[in-house]
Amino acid sequence: MKLNAKIKAIAMRKEGKSYGEILKRVKVSKSTLSLWLRTIELKPEQRQRLYITLRQQNAYKMAKKKQEQKKLLQEKIITHAKSEVKDKIQNHLFISGLMLYWAEGDKQEANEMVKFSNSDPIMIKLMMRWFREICGVQNHKFRIALHIHTLHCRKNIEKYWSSITTMPLKQFNKTQIKKTSLRYRRNPLYDGTCSIRIYDKNLFRKIKGWKIGCQKQLNII
Repeated sequence: MKLNAKIKAIAMRKEGKSYGEILKRVKVSKSTLSLWLRTIELKPEQRQRLYITLRQQNAYKMAKKKQEQKKLLQEKIITHAKSEVKDKIQNHLFISGLMLYWAEGDKQEANEMVKFSNSDPIMIKLMMRWFREICGVQNHKFRIALHIHTLHCRKNIEKYWSSITTMPLKQFNKTQIKKTSLRYRRNPLYDGTCSIRIYDKNLFRKIKGWKIGCQKQLNII
């Protein structure tokens, strides 16, 4: 029985199979397999194939490890954020900003970007305060993006939103101007949509945890 296994193992190795591939078919210990195959030389193309396969396997293991580490970090941040809600829920700024983000904020988990968009300058002011005072976001981390239609493209529109957000123009993304089929402004006071963007995955997760914690405090879930 063992002789048949050895013959099979040697044949597979000569075909360029890796130890791992052989061990799936031949039920012996790795040390026994190494002893059987130690004198067998692989061809250059066979060594190249095994090298590429090993590199792919290592890359997969590394990616899997990073994925697991990311998941653990996400769960840790979310769990901690949920526990904070009990002490924060009486804070009017905390709860009002959280409700606004819950309703209007970006919740796409694919990129985990914190983004809030609205055309109401008062709401933008409130959310800028919320991000600063509640979330602890430093000024250099903010990016502002404007979306406006050609009819609403008035002079100094960027300076207007700069004054609302109190952010310098150097932290504004390129303003997106969309064409419209309308011939006149239906709302003469409309100044486009302002989008507050913060590229912080951990903050995205914290806000998610706050939302879940708030739902539990309110007995919604």
